[in-house]
Amino acid sequence: MIKKKRKIIVAISGGVDSSVTAMILKKAGYEVMGVFMRLGVENKNAEDAARHVCQKLGIKFYPVNLAPEFKKEIINYFLESYERGITPNPCVKCNKFIKFGKLLQIARELGADYLATGHYVKSKKYKVKSKKYLYKLIKGKDESKDQSYFLYTLTQEKLQKILFPLGDYKKEDIKKIAAKAGLPNLKTESQDVCFLPGEHNEFLKGKIKLKPGKIIALTSAKPLPGSATPLLIRRGDGGEVVGEHKGLPLYTIGQRRGVEIGGTGPYYVVKCDYKKNILYVTSDHDDPLLYSDKFYLSNVNWVSCAEPKFPFKCEVVIRYRHKPIKCTLAPCPSPCLAGRQASQARGAKKEQGNVAWEQDNALFARLEKPERAITAGQSAVFYKGDEILGGGIIEI
Repeated sequence: MIKKKRKIIVAISGGVDSSVTAMILKKAGYEVMGVFMRLGVENKNAEDAARHVCQKLGIKFYPVNLAPEFKKEIINYFLESYERGITPNPCVKCNKFIKFGKLLQIARELGADYLATGHYVKSKKYKVKSKKYLYKLIKGKDESKDQSYFLYTLTQEKLQKILFPLGDYKKEDIKKIAAKAGLPNLKTESQDVCFLPGEHNEFLKGKIKLKPGKIIALTSAKPLPGSATPLLIRRGDGGEVVGEHKGLPLYTIGQRRGVEIGGTGPYYVVKCDYKKNILYVTSDHDDPLLYSDKFYLSNVNWVSCAEPKFPFKCEVVIRYRHKPIKCTLAPCPSPCLAGRQASQARGAKKEQGNVAWEQDNALFARLEKPERAITAGQSAVFYKGDEILGGGIIEI
């Protein structure tokens, strides 16, 4: 382990994970300071709990106000994404710009050697040349709590300054350690989206303008022999109108909950047409219209290696807790017109376009077999066994 008495900033939240993280590092002999991020969304109980943990451990407590940055980079991004018809991943964004962006910068300004967090993931250091090291990001020991999916935007420069002390622990062990030490901490688990005060759609209804429109039911024939492309069949002229949606930003591909059509169903979202303001649905959970074996990726980042030689075979996870899928990656067809046009069709402003598609780090992904409900805006993360290779944003 690293030499003792080095100064470490712990992102202290008041929860059991960050509390035990601070305790482990303090017992190991490091000079530890707990930094609490005021994001403008947490309740007072969280800050009180974080303060009490630091008092119990005898370490400094330092609250920092990151509310302006959090609103700009995370909340605004969350709302703008839904307005454009894509499903955002605020946790990935927060890790990149807030926890391992602004907070890491603050840690450096405070003279810390490292920033530590309570993520269930491992960072391993390998010597590749004299005085040169490579850092690899590895899944945490506790598969049910592994958070590697949200950390694919980390870089070699950042990994040199980050510690993940809980990577070799299971959640149940961390709870036992906290109880034995009498550590005060919040007993409730953090929410997937920390700034949502309640129901997801209720939050959107209060923040963005929604326009009701038609719901049209579609169906499809099974793929013809030798073809992976389903034949689209619409009921009647242009499909059957079966109801009225409450605003397209409230729906995402594959969604069932919230598609309220009286007397029939269930229905699943197939497509949101933002130009015509129409929600297309199907009554078949496994409708071929919901499946695809390819998509584009923007904003691709490689964690521990340079861009590989293409075509590149790996496994990909298309949403959190989804099982890995065998995949082949290739350079995005220049200039990725399909992705750019798809982005604009969903409502992106023409003068802005989709900045990601103007960059070089765009890829095309082909899956070994079709997967259900691949969703624009979510992250696709590349793996080789337990190692996180990198990832990007899905564009379809």
